[in-house]
Amino acid sequence: MDGIRIATPSSDTGKYSGMHLATVLPDRTGSDHITRKRHRQDTSKDEPVPAGFEGKRTESLPANIYERVKTELSYAANIGDIESDSSMFGSEASYSPPESDSIYLPVPSSRPVSRSEWAVRSSFMAKNTLNPIRQIVDGMKLEPNPEKPMIALSIGDPTIFKNLSPPAEAVDAIIQAVKSKRYDGYAPSTGIPTAREAVAQYTSRPEAPITAKDVILTSGASHAVEMCISVLCDRGTNLLIPCPGFSIYKTIACSLGIECRSYRLQPESDWEVDLDHMASLIDQDTAAIVLNNPSNPCGSVYSREHLVDILELADYFKVPIIADEIYDNLVFPGHTFHPLATLTETVPILSCNGLTKKFICPGWRMGWITIHDRDDIFQAEIRPGLNSLSQRILGPNALVQGALASILTSVPQAFFDNIIRTIETNAVMAFEAMKRIPGLTPIMPAGAMYIMTRVNMECFPGFQGNDLTFTSQLVNEESVFCLPGQCFDYPGYFRIVLTLPEDKMREALTRISDFCLRHYVPSTSYVEDQENTKPAENVSFHIDDEESL
Repeated sequence: MDGIRIATPSSDTGKYSGMHLATVLPDRTGSDHITRKRHRQDTSKDEPVPAGFEGKRTESLPANIYERVKTELSYAANIGDIESDSSMFGSEASYSPPESDSIYLPVPSSRPVSRSEWAVRSSFMAKNTLNPIRQIVDGMKLEPNPEKPMIALSIGDPTIFKNLSPPAEAVDAIIQAVKSKRYDGYAPSTGIPTAREAVAQYTSRPEAPITAKDVILTSGASHAVEMCISVLCDRGTNLLIPCPGFSIYKTIACSLGIECRSYRLQPESDWEVDLDHMASLIDQDTAAIVLNNPSNPCGSVYSREHLVDILELADYFKVPIIADEIYDNLVFPGHTFHPLATLTETVPILSCNGLTKKFICPGWRMGWITIHDRDDIFQAEIRPGLNSLSQRILGPNALVQGALASILTSVPQAFFDNIIRTIETNAVMAFEAMKRIPGLTPIMPAGAMYIMTRVNMECFPGFQGNDLTFTSQLVNEESVFCLPGQCFDYPGYFRIVLTLPEDKMREALTRISDFCLRHYVPSTSYVEDQENTKPAENVSFHIDDEESL
């Protein structure tokens, strides 16, 4: 791609008030990008022509185009896209623009030939953005039993069943933010300073102190994860992700041309990381490790000792960690969540969190990244990189930012205790019921919102060893939808959510039991391994006929 050197109109006043002009250049993929260059105080020389543009023709930029570019750059500066510190903007008194400020626009090296047909293609990113859950579920043949209301145990949205709602204090804070009329416009792309300070105070620990400058607000925790992967990884590098694990990690990485390497979690050890396997996956191109604790889909909560072991491995190989800790507040009694950053002074960590799960408001789209970097390993490139990436969407919901300080400080602990009680009650109920169902082996969770259950496919020969067929037929016969393990790269299991009302949980478990008893065929090897398992009884649960999503 060639370019044109275009001189700015001589009619301009020359009073830029620190406005930062741009050079528009083609990037490696052929799309346009803006390279911002600092003004030189030396006005004795013409603005240098970028490499590859030498000898190109010079034309006057039409006044309307020039004004549009100038306006857009001023607008970007005003909303925080361009840092407004003295290192980039000179004062009106001291700054003199070059004699020939120029804007370079890419043009084809030859005149375009008229096409006979449209040749519009999607980008590399679009072609490679695939959500495994969506892809698998869309391919399943689901025909719910019309005689039974649907119970969807598949969606990790705690608001679906309407038994859990955002706290009244949070709702009131949003209302007050709306009424204040202070948060109707654009906010700084990294977040409103008071909101960042509120997150810093909420998340800071004596062992891992942070300030507002260590906080970047995002549009939900998934956006936080996306930014962390984008800033640490590049095409040609690899990212270590858990297996089983949340599908969004692979969705994001593959869209960017990043290789995903899945490290094993061990169900027999409460889903702890297989450290030897993790170590075997690391090479010179490993850019980061994703650690999800508490876990989706496993519901595991790692001990302090296990987390320290993971950190020692990361320190040895000098690989930073992306800590997805969105379920940090959803931990059952008897277990303790340890923020990863509190356990190390050497490993740099980007921690992802937000309001979504603990405050029961996924639709509010408010998350954050906290930067833990005592040795300034992230200082040179990662911090400025995150600032740059935040400008892609110009920051998250300003109204929620305006309410954030109140939300984080006013909600009583009783609200969170009630949520945990609901989830734990369902977890115990599901575990006790499914461990009595022949052919199923549930693994008791310690937190989050899910329970994973193994299906011994030898006991269900009618499904040809396929958990997709098993879960599809469960929908068709019993109108109960569980996510198959293949959605998490873990065949032979299924995941159910635990946020529904207790009566619906009982009804769903009754239907799962009925389904398994109809299709169960004893397996000698399974019986020998599960000698303490006894056939499930037809438990008489109270059934609520109310429709369920």
